[in-house]
Amino acid sequence: MAAKKKQSSVATGLVADNRRARYDYEILDTLEAGIVLTGTEVKSLRTGKAQITESYASPENGELWLINAHIPEYLQANRFNHSEKRPRKLLVSKKQLSQLAQAVERAGNTLVPLKLYFNEQGRAKLLLGVARGKKQHDKRETERKRDWNREKSRLMKTL
Repeated sequence: MAAKKKQSSVATGLVADNRRARYDYEILDTLEAGIVLTGTEVKSLRTGKAQITESYASPENGELWLINAHIPEYLQANRFNHSEKRPRKLLVSKKQLSQLAQAVERAGNTLVPLKLYFNEQGRAKLLLGVARGKKQHDKRETERKRDWNREKSRLMKTL
C-alpha cells in the first residue's frame, strides 16, 4: 500500500479570503458552492493569487454566476490561457438556487463570496454569504468592538 503524498498548504487550503466582506456586510447565512473552472484557472489558483474582494454572485437564467472574480493568467499556458475576469458558473442544487434567488430578491440582500479554497478532494469551492449591507454607524460599531477585544486581550496578557 503506497503512502499518500502530502500536498502544499495552498493546494489543499485557502486560496483567497474576502476579509472586507464581514466589515461591509452583515452575513445572514452561508453556503458552499462548487465552481466551474478551466485547467489553466485551476493551475493558477494553486499558486494562490486569486482575488475575490470586488466580486459577487448573481442568479441569472436558472444558474448561479460568480461575477468580477480575478484569477490571474497561468504564465506557462501561453496561448491556451483564460480571461482573468470572466463570469464563472457556480454549482448548487436547484433547491439552494431557488432559496438564494428569493434571498437576493428581498430588499438589500446580496450574495458575497467569503472564501475560495480547495477541499480535501482537491476541488475548488467557494463559500458564499447571503449578506445585507451595513450602514456607516454599524461599521463604526464593529470597529469599536474589534478594538475593544484587541485591547482586552492585551490587558489579559499583561496580567
